Amino acid sequence: MSFDPATLTYDSKGLIPCVAQEESTGEVLMMAWMNVDAVAKTLETKRVTYWSRSRQAFWIKGETSGHTQELVDLRMDCDRDCLLAVVRQTGAACHTHRRSCFYTSVVDGEVELMTPMA
Repeated sequence: MSFDPATLTYDSKGLIPCVAQEESTGEVLMMAWMNVDAVAKTLETKRVTYWSRSRQAFWIKGETSGHTQELVDLRMDCDRDCLLAVVRQTGAACHTHRRSCFYTSVVDGEVELMTPMA
Protein backbone atom coordinates (compact mmCIF):
# COMPACT_ATOMS: atom_id res chain seq x y z
CA MET A 1 0.00 0.00 0.00
CA SER A 2 1.51 3.35 -0.98
CA PHE A 3 1.51 6.30 1.42
CA ASP A 4 0.22 9.76 0.55
CA PRO A 5 1.68 12.56 2.76
CA ALA A 6 -1.50 14.57 2.16
CA THR A 7 -3.36 12.11 4.41
CA LEU A 8 -1.53 13.43 7.49
CA THR A 9 -3.15 16.04 9.74
CA TYR A 10 -1.40 19.41 9.36
CA ASP A 11 -2.01 22.53 11.44
CA SER A 12 -3.62 25.71 10.11
CA LYS A 13 -0.26 26.76 8.62
CA GLY A 14 0.08 23.44 6.79
CA LEU A 15 2.74 22.11 9.18
CA ILE A 16 3.24 18.96 11.21
CA PRO A 17 5.81 18.51 14.03
CA CYS A 18 8.52 15.92 13.47
CA VAL A 19 10.72 14.53 16.24
CA ALA A 20 14.07 13.07 15.15
CA GLN A 21 15.36 10.05 17.06
CA GLU A 22 18.74 8.32 16.66
CA GLU A 23 18.23 4.77 15.41
CA SER A 24 21.11 3.16 17.28
CA THR A 25 20.50 4.67 20.75
CA GLY A 26 16.89 5.84 20.82
CA GLU A 27 18.14 9.31 21.80
CA VAL A 28 15.74 12.15 20.97
CA LEU A 29 17.75 14.60 18.88
CA MET A 30 15.49 17.45 17.87
CA MET A 31 12.04 18.62 16.79
CA ALA A 32 11.28 20.61 13.67
CA TRP A 33 8.39 21.21 11.31
CA MET A 34 7.49 19.65 7.98
CA ASN A 35 4.90 20.51 5.37
CA VAL A 36 3.42 18.03 2.92
CA ASP A 37 6.21 18.61 0.40
CA ALA A 38 8.95 18.19 3.03
CA VAL A 39 7.43 14.86 4.04
CA ALA A 40 7.36 13.77 0.39
CA LYS A 41 10.97 14.90 -0.21
CA THR A 42 12.14 13.11 2.93
CA LEU A 43 10.52 9.86 1.82
CA GLU A 44 11.84 10.23 -1.73
CA THR A 45 15.46 11.14 -0.91
CA LYS A 46 15.90 9.47 2.53
CA ARG A 47 17.54 12.75 3.64
CA VAL A 48 15.41 14.40 6.30
CA THR A 49 13.95 17.62 4.95
CA TYR A 50 12.18 20.11 7.21
CA TRP A 51 10.31 23.34 6.55
CA SER A 52 12.04 26.43 7.96
CA ARG A 53 9.35 28.74 9.32
CA SER A 54 11.78 31.66 9.58
CA ARG A 55 13.13 31.34 6.03
CA GLN A 56 9.93 29.96 4.51
CA ALA A 57 12.03 27.39 2.66
CA PHE A 58 13.04 23.75 2.73
CA TRP A 59 15.83 22.88 5.14
CA ILE A 60 17.64 19.67 4.32
CA LYS A 61 19.36 18.67 7.54
CA GLY A 62 23.12 18.88 7.02
CA GLU A 63 22.97 20.70 3.70
CA THR A 64 25.33 23.43 4.94
CA SER A 65 26.72 21.96 8.19
CA GLY A 66 27.42 18.42 7.00
CA HIS A 67 25.52 17.15 10.08
CA THR A 68 23.10 14.98 8.16
CA GLN A 69 20.11 12.86 9.04
CA GLU A 70 19.62 9.72 6.97
CA LEU A 71 16.04 8.49 7.22
CA VAL A 72 15.67 4.93 8.49
CA ASP A 73 11.94 4.99 9.23
CA LEU A 74 9.19 7.61 9.28
CA ARG A 75 6.41 6.95 11.76
CA MET A 76 3.17 8.77 12.48
CA ASP A 77 1.25 8.87 15.73
CA CYS A 78 -2.28 7.49 16.14
CA ASP A 79 -3.88 10.87 15.30
CA ARG A 80 -1.62 11.32 12.26
CA ASP A 81 -0.70 14.81 13.52
CA CYS A 82 2.89 14.20 14.67
CA LEU A 83 5.81 12.40 13.04
CA LEU A 84 8.80 10.48 14.36
CA ALA A 85 11.80 10.32 12.06
CA VAL A 86 14.11 7.49 13.05
CA VAL A 87 17.48 8.58 11.67
CA ARG A 88 21.17 7.90 11.43
CA GLN A 89 22.62 11.18 12.64
CA THR A 90 26.05 12.28 11.42
CA GLY A 91 27.52 14.99 13.66
CA ALA A 92 25.52 17.31 15.87
CA ALA A 93 21.75 17.59 15.51
CA CYS A 94 21.51 20.93 17.33
CA HIS A 95 22.54 24.30 15.89
CA THR A 96 24.51 24.81 19.14
CA HIS A 97 26.80 21.95 18.00
CA ARG A 98 25.45 19.57 20.61
CA ARG A 99 24.37 16.04 19.76
CA SER A 100 20.77 16.77 20.84
CA CYS A 101 18.69 19.92 21.17
CA PHE A 102 17.36 18.55 24.47
CA TYR A 103 20.42 19.34 26.59
CA THR A 104 18.77 21.43 29.32
CA SER A 105 16.95 19.82 32.23
CA VAL A 106 14.78 21.22 35.01
CA VAL A 107 15.43 19.32 38.27
CA ASP A 108 13.74 20.37 41.52
CA GLY A 109 12.83 23.69 39.89
CA GLU A 110 16.40 24.44 38.87
CA VAL A 111 17.73 24.59 35.33
CA GLU A 112 20.69 22.31 34.75
CA LEU A 113 22.83 22.14 31.63
CA MET A 114 23.21 18.44 30.96
CA THR A 115 25.52 18.43 27.97
CA PRO A 116 28.22 21.07 27.44
CA MET A 117 29.02 22.21 23.93
CA ALA A 118 31.35 19.93 22.01
